Amino acid sequence: MPTSAANTVAGEIAGSDDGVLETPFLDSERWSILQSIAEEGGYAYATMTSLAAAGDIRAAEAAKEMAWEQLHSGPWHSVAPIWRDAYSMACMHLAKLHYANGEFNQAIKALDMGIIMGGMMLRDELNLAIRKASEKEKARSDLGEKGESEMKFVSQEINVAEVQQSLPIKSLSCKLVGKRPALSLEAFLRDHYLSGTPVVIRDSMDHWPAKSKWNDMNYLRRVAGFRTVPVEVGKNYLCPEWKQELITFSEFLERTRSNDTTSVETTYLAQHQLFDQIQELRQDIVIPDYCFTGGGEIKSLNAWFGPARTVTPLHHDPHHNILAQVVGKKYVRLYSASLSDELHPHSETMLSNSSQVDLDNIDEKEFPNILDLEFQDCILEEGEMLYIPPKWWHYVRSLTTSFSVSFWWSDAENLDD
Repeated sequence: MPTSAANTVAGEIAGSDDGVLETPFLDSERWSILQSIAEEGGYAYATMTSLAAAGDIRAAEAAKEMAWEQLHSGPWHSVAPIWRDAYSMACMHLAKLHYANGEFNQAIKALDMGIIMGGMMLRDELNLAIRKASEKEKARSDLGEKGESEMKFVSQEINVAEVQQSLPIKSLSCKLVGKRPALSLEAFLRDHYLSGTPVVIRDSMDHWPAKSKWNDMNYLRRVAGFRTVPVEVGKNYLCPEWKQELITFSEFLERTRSNDTTSVETTYLAQHQLFDQIQELRQDIVIPDYCFTGGGEIKSLNAWFGPARTVTPLHHDPHHNILAQVVGKKYVRLYSASLSDELHPHSETMLSNSSQVDLDNIDEKEFPNILDLEFQDCILEEGEMLYIPPKWWHYVRSLTTSFSVSFWWSDAENLDD
């Protein structure tokens, strides 16, 4: 949606009747979208959508289910993009009907699903509708109360000697990643970006509102508690019992708080574009200036939030990466991109950027040379940023409840990657 159109929509929604969730952009584009869907064989969807627009909530649910089935008909990249917009449209219709019935939580859930799984055409209107429905929900719930005392996730220092016993073998005993305070852009470019050398940068995120807000469970619950988010459940994505779920942010916060004291299965909000979805949290962070080095552009901004002992197994990513540690501490181990063959990548295309080596349980018979490979590691402290060059392999373990943000960016030569 163009900026001018978004501003127009914002004005119309802001001035609309409280009992109606206005969707002027959807209303103007509906027939064009339906025509494109019909060209993909979606005649039944078009029929259900027309009934949903007339107020039939069962038809709205049916249209949403039809679009959902299309989204899961094959690999994500093979799904016709119009079906993602179709899913957003169905979610919007369902949200409008829930909103009209005063079911604001249900409306927000439908809108969130439209953002998480849908296309970009209706994204601005989905966000504006969420803003209005959220205001209504906060007005009638205790989520709007700001008088609560802080409930901190992390309130004490860790014992490094004890923690080290749970880390992969040889951790913190070889080469540590260098730490540099308030690193200048010139020094970052010269000493790390051009040479492809990792570095921990200190004192460069003290001005972020997130630094003083995200360690408070009550703040996060108040801002986003009723929102729906995708989470990972299980040890990590390479384990057969690993699965994904959609839960409210409040439920995720409770699982995170409980995980240190109960046998609750580890739940991790990992590599999710949370800040595209929940704009209030996006306002709490600032893209580091380092991410504009090389004249490229931001490719992805992801959240990593979970309890102690969450693990991201050894893998590499295609872009420059700054991992900013907002709450808690993490252990990070890094291997040079030049060691890719020795780290035994999976042969399957979907996992080719992940190593077969489980650093938490190394099979020395299958991988006899792995302990001889040179690596760098560090404990990434709260308020520090770690620069990970493209294709560098990294393993990450949370030492406490942890909330991190990763910033991926390309250089000017690889804008299309």
